[in-house]
Amino acid sequence: MASVQAAAKKITAKSVFAQGAKWLVSLGAGAALLACTPDFSFGPSTGADRGVQRPDLSSQSNLPPAKGEIIGEGNVRVALLLPLSGNEGLSSVGTSMRNGAKMAIDKINSSAGFPRNVQLVVKDTGGNASTARTAAAEAITEGASLILGPLRSDSVRSAGAVARSSGVPLIGFSNNSGAAASGIYLLNVLPETEVKRSLQYAQNFGRKSFAAIVPKTAFGQIQEGAFRVAASQTGANVQGIYQFANETEARTAVEQVVPFLLSGQIDTLFIPDRATAPSIAVLLEAAQIDKNSLTILGSADWDGDERISQTPFLAGAFFPAVDGAGYDKLKPEYEALYGATPHPMVTFAYTAVLLANSTSLATSTPPYDRAQLTRASGFSGQDGVFRFTDSGANEHALVIKQVELGGSRVVDSAKMPSAGTLATR
Repeated sequence: MASVQAAAKKITAKSVFAQGAKWLVSLGAGAALLACTPDFSFGPSTGADRGVQRPDLSSQSNLPPAKGEIIGEGNVRVALLLPLSGNEGLSSVGTSMRNGAKMAIDKINSSAGFPRNVQLVVKDTGGNASTARTAAAEAITEGASLILGPLRSDSVRSAGAVARSSGVPLIGFSNNSGAAASGIYLLNVLPETEVKRSLQYAQNFGRKSFAAIVPKTAFGQIQEGAFRVAASQTGANVQGIYQFANETEARTAVEQVVPFLLSGQIDTLFIPDRATAPSIAVLLEAAQIDKNSLTILGSADWDGDERISQTPFLAGAFFPAVDGAGYDKLKPEYEALYGATPHPMVTFAYTAVLLANSTSLATSTPPYDRAQLTRASGFSGQDGVFRFTDSGANEHALVIKQVELGGSRVVDSAKMPSAGTLATR
């Protein structure tokens, strides 16, 4: 079973109970980026991981030479760390994101309403945490005021340690909340936000008793943790969490939960793993569960999965997702420019560059202030409204979709989860 935070591409399961590896949560959605006002600073570094020496940038026009692809004409240097080589699946995502970043710079250069604040330096991490760390250190010595990326959680942790010790904020693309820390922000949608949005939606139409069936994998552990956190924050009554490592254990988990479903003691079932959800649904149907009396909740990983939408018992199930309008808006332009379909992560790269270019963030002294990056009102990006928390985690406004045979439809417009502090692990 593959680990969840290999990050950036969904893997097709080889069997009905092979784990649906969730690389990075990755769906598009839309809005224009709001301005903000910043001033980013950290205390002095201590210990073995002391900060990389930063050049004197009192005159931003005197930026030192930089290694990597340079995009943009601004005086504020921003590094973009992405996997552009190595693993083919990962590098294809990185390339798509690099192209999305270039589209954002093109937008800045071609629009009178956008100031040209940033110069983007793209560096290849090769999908390797050690290389990401080296690239971050190199970017800092080259005068980067902000680092965007890397992609995977291990690389975010590695590059983030260097950036944080040097007082440079980093905005990574991982969806593993464990990679977040003060000064190390995550832009991707987090499982905690997903599950909280789903539970609150179910509670709004009277669902009261919840259970979960999750695989014994890295993905399952993250989703189970998110489920526990969200249940605590929303006051959801959790009747049980059932785990499985193989098909036999999955059948046992279903057999254990069935009596509670038949008696009405559980009215909502969370089955986030997209690879095994169809098979769990078949087992529930065989047990003669009335799906009209049961609410099934999935994860954002379900979005666009053909097997999910072709499973009759899952018709009517709900799952959270980012609003796809932003991705749909970028997609034709991307295809015209690059002759390929963009990976959904393209919207995060596009948003990150526009955020970095914001005048009130980029030109404050020092740039990219923590107080403004974490302001409660948040920002509006290509994937909709989002905000960073002090811990480096985030909250995104998500839609709720309902599965239909052959597809899905939005049944509740994009909303932030209601008040509650997202925990990091």
